[in-house]
Amino acid sequence: MTAVLHDTTSLRAVYGAFPTGVTAIAALVDGEPAGLAASSFTTVSLAPPLVSVCVAHTSGTWPVLRRAGRLGVSVLGAGQGALCRRLAGPAAERFAGAPWRADEDGAVLLDGSAAWFTCSVDDEIRAGDHDIVVLRVHDLRLDRDVDPLVFHASSFRSLLPRPQEPR
Repeated sequence: MTAVLHDTTSLRAVYGAFPTGVTAIAALVDGEPAGLAASSFTTVSLAPPLVSVCVAHTSGTWPVLRRAGRLGVSVLGAGQGALCRRLAGPAAERFAGAPWRADEDGAVLLDGSAAWFTCSVDDEIRAGDHDIVVLRVHDLRLDRDVDPLVFHASSFRSLLPRPQEPR
C-alpha cells in the first residue's frame, strides 16, 4: 500500500505504527513551570551524552522554554497518560495537580516518571515543520520500578507486566 505523501492523515497513521515513549520537557521560566509533551524524544550520543526532541515551529511553548538555562526531561510513567494530555493542553493548566520539583538550575522534573534528564540546548536543526533540538545531558536518574508510558496508534499504552523472577 502506498501513501500519498502530502496526505497528513495518512502520514500520521503510518507514523503512529511506530511506538514511542512520551516525555515532558519543562523548566522554570520567570519563576513558573513551563513545559510541553513530546513523543519525538530519542538518544543521540554516549560521548558526549546527547539526546534530542523535535518541536513544531507552531509551538508557543518552545520559545519560552528555549530561554531557560536548563531543561528537565521526564520520561513519563505508564500511569501518567492524563498528565500527558494536560501537558498538550492550555499552558495555564499544564501543571495543575501534577507533582513536580525544580532543581537548583530551574529544570522541572515530574514525580512518578520512569526516568529524568537535566539538559541544556546544544544545537537546533531546522527540519521541515519542526526543529530537531539536540540536548546535552548534565544529570540523569532512573526509577526501575516505573514502566514508561507508550504512545502507539494515537493511544497511550503500557508495556506488558514484567514476568516474575524465580525465587
